[in-house]
Amino acid sequence: MTHSGLALIDPNKIFAKIKLGPGMRAADFGCGRTGHFVFMASCEVGERGVVYALDILQDVLESIRGRARTEGFENIQSIWTDLEKVGAAPIPEKSLDVGFFVNVFFLLKKKGEALREAARLLKDDGWLVVIDWAKKIGPLGPSPELMVKPDELVASAASAGLRLVEKMPAGDYHFCLLFKKEKKV
Repeated sequence: MTHSGLALIDPNKIFAKIKLGPGMRAADFGCGRTGHFVFMASCEVGERGVVYALDILQDVLESIRGRARTEGFENIQSIWTDLEKVGAAPIPEKSLDVGFFVNVFFLLKKKGEALREAARLLKDDGWLVVIDWAKKIGPLGPSPELMVKPDELVASAASAGLRLVEKMPAGDYHFCLLFKKEKKV
């Protein structure tokens, strides 16, 4: 299964790094119309796993539902939610093995709230993967003033109980931050 987005970001490299596998529960926060990570993660978690496709735009979710239905992806659940509101997503707390924010943070006004919402849903020691633009490629990507500064994101994530494990490139135009949710003692 190839997707034109693989030229910019290859989810398989990220999935291998975090060991995404059968039976896991994942969420793509701000999944977007193509569901780039949703459908590839669905294949990784298999029929015993679940992938939640979350977005605030109903037409985006309808697009995901349509493709899932057409292509027989039965482990994808599309959920309308406001990512910037803690407690909004109707997913059980501490139930996710991994969450993804891909090309979303540059759009958010309340980044800290979005990180807290993700942390609320992650299991202790669960992964949060944040991928966003590091530089523009022609017309693609946000203007430089909207681009997220990774160090600021790391500081916000720490206050949400997320510890940076690794910072790595995700292709030529994106950065990737891998966080783990801290265990509560």
